[in-house]
Parts: sequence; structure tokens; C-alpha cells
Amino acid sequence: MMVPTRRLLLGALAAAALAAPAAAQTTVTITHALPLDSHYGAGSQAFKEAVERLTQGRFRVNIQRNDNEREAIEATQIGTQEFTITSTGPVGNFVREVLVLDIPFLFRDYEHARGVLDGPIGQELLAKFTPRGLIGVAWMENGFRNLTNSRREVATPADVQGLKIRTMENQVHMRAFQTLGALPTPMAFSELVPALQQGTVDGQENPIPVIVANNLNQVQRFLSLTRHVYSPAVLIANPAFWNRLNAQDRAAFQEAAKAAVKANRDRVTADEQRGVALLRERGMTVRTEVDTAAFQAALAPAFEQYNRQFDAALIARIRDWKPGS
Repeated sequence: MMVPTRRLLLGALAAAALAAPAAAQTTVTITHALPLDSHYGAGSQAFKEAVERLTQGRFRVNIQRNDNEREAIEATQIGTQEFTITSTGPVGNFVREVLVLDIPFLFRDYEHARGVLDGPIGQELLAKFTPRGLIGVAWMENGFRNLTNSRREVATPADVQGLKIRTMENQVHMRAFQTLGALPTPMAFSELVPALQQGTVDGQENPIPVIVANNLNQVQRFLSLTRHVYSPAVLIANPAFWNRLNAQDRAAFQEAAKAAVKANRDRVTADEQRGVALLRERGMTVRTEVDTAAFQAALAPAFEQYNRQFDAALIARIRDWKPGS
């Protein structure tokens, strides 16, 4: 009678030993607002793979989609999730200093934008997250924003007048479109497609990768390559979770963030290269020649306001950035 009892005990101990690593495993959640097959999806998948590899599986990463970026930031702030990847538009409601990055025509090209964000200016802005109950881990991106609508081609500022344009809940973007004579309508990204289908708004503005990933060609006819704003994204962490990490694990998450940034930017570059042709194939009318100088001149009153609203010296530092600076 003692043998079966002993076997049961040994079996229980073996089962407990096998279960121990699983019990020690921690699952963290990262959310973003786009489909898995997108630049956010590429970044989050690279983050997941790197975290799990670098921590030998002690941390597992659960990727979820949340179309409402403001809600995702709030959830990260209070700790119901550990990470989110979000555009900077709604971040300005939490960390106002980042709104400076949304000034129209602030960045010349991708080298300029990525150089600023990866350098001292970008790090200074990430440091602003901590007093607001968030951890700014790394800068990612959406790309340069372009205008779509269902009514007409846009080549000059006059073509924008009267259009109802969905914008993010971002005063910098709204002021720019008001200055151009449009009717900016702020709403969450989750509300965008129904609003376009129902005619609540005529158009919207987003980078090519976002337009492609969300099949906005199905509800928009015209695309104009205005490239009016460079749209960063940011990987944000919950402070309580981040501060509990030991030095080794925090280094692993920081290394995973670098992998996420690379995968995200590589996908943006690839989508930009093939996206316009793809949208044409899907039936969109694409206007590649836009009078950028006229747009910049028309926005002069807005630029004056931005210089009063933000640190004019910081704006100058960003505009004047050169490689190696």
C-alpha cells in the first residue's frame, strides 16, 4: 500500500517541478491601433520575439489591437496593460511637449526626422513622459501624413477649403486645417471608417502605411501626397511595471525596443515604396504634384501661433538639425 502512495507523491513533486517555470513566467500586454499586417504589427511582433528570446521565456508578450489610442495610453498609465505603441497625436493630451513634433513641414525627410528623434532632442522629449505617469521607451513612426478625400483632387491650399477633414484630437493639426480653410473634425481612429462611409467627414490625413493597412481606398477616392506632417509614434510603458524590472530585464526590454523600432521603420520604408502604386491599383486617384510652397505660405499665421505656443528655440533646433549634429 505504501508503493502507490510513494509513486503518487513523486508524481506530484515532478508535476510541481515542471510547473515551476510556468508559474514564474510573466505575461505582459502591448497594444496598438492597426492590423497585425502593418508597421505597428511589425514593430510589436519584433518586440515580442526579442523580449521572449532575451529573457529565455520568463516574459511572454501578448499583442492586442485597440483602435482607441487615447484609451490605450490611459490603460498603460494606470497599469491595466504594460505597453502601447501609439501615434503622438493623442499623446499630446498627456505630455504636451511632444505636440511640437506635429508642426506642419517641420521635418524635411526621414533622415531628418529619425535623426532628431534618435538624438538629444528625442531623448529630452522622452524624459518629459516620466512626470506624467508614463515611460517613454523609444520613438517609432507612422511616416509623413498625406491627405485623402472623397470630393476632389487637392493640389493647392484653395482645394482644401470647405472640406470636412477628420483629424486626431490634436490642437496643432486642427489649427493647421482651420488656417487652410478646412473644417477639422477630431475623432478617434476607431470612428474614422464609419464617418467616411456615412459622409460625416469628406476626408482624412494619414501616412501611406496607415492608408494601405486599413484599406482606406475603399472609402476614399482621392489621395494627394501633401507630406504636410511627419507623424512619429512612440513605445510607452507603465511606470510601475518598468520600475519593478531588475537591471538585466530592463536591458532586455530596451534591446527589444530597439528591435521594434528597426522593424517598424523598415516596414514604413517598404510600405512607402510600394504603397502609392498599390493604392492606384486599388482605384485611387493619386496626385503626386502638390504646391508645397503655397501650403507653407498659407500656414504662416499658424506658424506664428506655434512659435508662441512652443519653445521657439526648440523649433529652431529641430528645423536646423543636420547629420552629425
